[in-house]
Amino acid sequence: MKVSIVIPAFNEVQTIAEILRRIAAAEPDAEIIVVDDGSTDGTRDVLAARDGITVIFHERNAGKGAALRTGLGYVTGDVVIIQDADLEYSPEDYPVLLAPIIAGQADVVYGSRFMGGPHRVLFFWHSVANGLLTLLSNMLSDLNLTDMETGFKVFRAGALKRINLQSDRFGFEPEITAKISREGCRVYEVPISYHGRDYAAGKKITWRDGVAAIHHILRFNLFPRQQPKPAVPHRVVHRPGTIRPTRAGHVG
Repeated sequence: MKVSIVIPAFNEVQTIAEILRRIAAAEPDAEIIVVDDGSTDGTRDVLAARDGITVIFHERNAGKGAALRTGLGYVTGDVVIIQDADLEYSPEDYPVLLAPIIAGQADVVYGSRFMGGPHRVLFFWHSVANGLLTLLSNMLSDLNLTDMETGFKVFRAGALKRINLQSDRFGFEPEITAKISREGCRVYEVPISYHGRDYAAGKKITWRDGVAAIHHILRFNLFPRQQPKPAVPHRVVHRPGTIRPTRAGHVG
């Protein structure tokens, strides 16, 4: 079973090399696809120097969801892991996340920060907001998740590619949750470790994203039909097995 790991990145020069090292140690045969979403801090220089992985540059900052849509277009594996470029989610948890899919029990696995795994103690009101957003999502999707907003999600590639994704920013989490429920996917949750960072260390999500998440939960559960979105302009910097990069998502 081939594993593909899609990593959206924006201004993560302090962590990108380390997360790639840890991914390679945890899943050495995986296909790694990094989409840089318009970084200006040197992340692109680090990625441009890497060999053996697919590196894609967005021409402008478009958001996490947009970066994931771009990256998913290059997936060739049987299973897809969504991995943030910071160090909040640990690649050492991959075996736990992959186990229900390998066993044939699940189509989708969520790594929950609230099921007893070790985690850094941080923001009380963030945890309250996460609980309320998960509750609202569960009420409309008829799932019983503990952590809808987790950034650690794993999918059978076939199930993921059937879904028409729309969100550009952090709306990816409620959107994908609503749509896997509608598709009838078999969903598992497993406990993961969580090494949360504070805003001084580069955390990007704010209260505005929490408010937007309510809109996304309602939109994607109650009004599921949307037209496919056009591709974000991007450039393939390098891809294993190819000779020259081209624009607009095509490799020559």
